[in-house]
Amino acid sequence: MSGVARVPRGWLLMLAIGLIALNMRGPLVAVAPVIAQLEDDLGFTPVELGFLTGIPVLCFALAAPLASLAGRKLGPEFAITLTLLGVLFGVVVRSAGGGALVMLGTVILGVAITIGNIVVPLIIRRDFTPARQGAAMGTYTAALNIGSFLTSMVSAPLADLLGWRPAIAASGLFAVAAAAVWVIAVGRRAFIPAAIPAADPRRPGKLTSRWITAALTFGFAGQAFSYYGVTAWLPSLLSDELGMSPAAAGAGSSLFQILAIVGGLGVPLAARFASTTAVGLALGLLWLTVPVGLLLAPELWWLWCSFGGIAQGGGITLIFLAIIRLARDQASAARMSAVVQGTGYSFGAVAPTLLGYVHGTTGAWTGPLLMILCSVAAFILGTSLSLRRVPKPH
Repeated sequence: MSGVARVPRGWLLMLAIGLIALNMRGPLVAVAPVIAQLEDDLGFTPVELGFLTGIPVLCFALAAPLASLAGRKLGPEFAITLTLLGVLFGVVVRSAGGGALVMLGTVILGVAITIGNIVVPLIIRRDFTPARQGAAMGTYTAALNIGSFLTSMVSAPLADLLGWRPAIAASGLFAVAAAAVWVIAVGRRAFIPAAIPAADPRRPGKLTSRWITAALTFGFAGQAFSYYGVTAWLPSLLSDELGMSPAAAGAGSSLFQILAIVGGLGVPLAARFASTTAVGLALGLLWLTVPVGLLLAPELWWLWCSFGGIAQGGGITLIFLAIIRLARDQASAARMSAVVQGTGYSFGAVAPTLLGYVHGTTGAWTGPLLMILCSVAAFILGTSLSLRRVPKPH
């Protein structure tokens, strides 16, 4: 594995990773603040609107094998270039026409971002020393949430001023900025496909890696189900249980999202002083406060949303760090990442619908919260079984 000293302009590569991450979630959430305008202008039904918001997560799950193949056959640098071009193209298509183009552009965005989901950890694994991988991964996951937060804050005012099409197209500026810095950071490698060497089947640990991959997959499935379930239904729960206005309930949801930055940046620091297993257990306990706290003391929602935000941002950082440190080589890391993310996001994709069905059937939030409790338990169990094998950085 190459060290930072062998990578030209290592600080610039860190900046590029942060800018790339702004594109990995921001364009997807740009639609949510203007959903009513899309409904009025394009005549979308509620079912179609639900499908529109669910397409990206389905792509994360279904396109993961294709994304892994692209990363291995084309090389990380060229694959990231495809990601940024795909994001820009998807944003333009989505804002250019009627309902069919909105759907098509969203699919393009989902597939392009799936490639980035798989490939960015490979770049961090290869081009940063173990001691700096945590900082790079923390920067990446924190920027994911910063992109979401900035886009959510800006889309509605822009739509009021310019209309919904320019508002959702504006997120393409992130792709332009990231592409410029990416080309400067990696040079001509951004445009030249270069396959990753295949994994050596004679290397030891193949069976062990399968068990580790299974445990990480189980843990990430719990993380994804919890995150997408809470994200989808937290505002409704706060409104129903506490009588909060839509604006106030939305603020609670924003708190859950923005504090993920603390988790993303804090996990690498905590891992320097404690074992990854201990950090994973601490995150699991913070995650548990969301379903348990909302069941027993919903009036303290701001505290549970804060703890949950830290947990969800830290959880994804910890799992991605585990992947890059446990994989035997780049090809194995790409395959492990595809399995973990593909399966995990499959559970995340069904979470909003399943929780909504249970709530609609029972007329209460107890059932959905107990399901989130079970998914958090899966996160704790999966990470506990796998993280104890993660080597300490040195």
